[in-house]
Amino acid sequence: MNRITLALAGLLLPCLATAATLPVQGYTVVHAFPHDPAAYTEGLFYLDGFLYEATGTVGASSVRKVELDSGKVLQQSATPWPDYGEGIVAWKDRLIQLTWQDHEGFVYDLATLTPRAKFAYPGEGWSLTTDGTHLLMSDGTPTIRVLDPDTLQQVGRIDVTADGLPLANLNELEWVKGELYANVWLTDRIARIDPASGKVVGWIDLAGLGPARDSLPDPDNDVLNGIAYDAARDRLFVTGKRWPKVYEIRLRPARSR
Repeated sequence: MNRITLALAGLLLPCLATAATLPVQGYTVVHAFPHDPAAYTEGLFYLDGFLYEATGTVGASSVRKVELDSGKVLQQSATPWPDYGEGIVAWKDRLIQLTWQDHEGFVYDLATLTPRAKFAYPGEGWSLTTDGTHLLMSDGTPTIRVLDPDTLQQVGRIDVTADGLPLANLNELEWVKGELYANVWLTDRIARIDPASGKVVGWIDLAGLGPARDSLPDPDNDVLNGIAYDAARDRLFVTGKRWPKVYEIRLRPARSR
């Protein structure tokens, strides 16, 4: 998930082709907050005034609690080596983390980020979010896995399509007002997905957001990836891998293409 290949680039073509036929929303930046420029963001969520973030790459993977206004890391726990950390979600008193190709995830105490347990799953792990009843997991394919939050076993699936075509490379996830938001890896777009049908109902186009690509350590891979939602105050936050800012954005009215 951290290198472009011809095969993966080919999977993006249906996504880009269908993007022109669905409503598209732009954005306005409300505020920019500091973000650790060394954080290779793989997971992000907002809870009780703080951001929780998961970082990737072998040897630098972690879960962390971050002060929003300053970007200061308040608590941190390293992902066991040599696993490559991926998405995270909070459920009750636990923080749950996936790993990329290691077929296992980790459970932490949410209050202290102390490791408590681990669990196994087949295939890759990319991201996690919750609809309040189940956990939703992306794995790079067009299928979102529906997990029981207590057993962490798969109990269902959502097959995601855009204009009837499967949409692969679904990455970081967030539940927003009854819809599933998903970064589409290696693009500047977030898909808005109807969880009941799996259909993409619109796109959020974040082109132009973030630092100049040539200013980043790895321009091909330091891409948009990270969505967090503050439901109480209706605030949407986005960032990217090794980006120096987290952006609070307001969505503009959709336009048809």
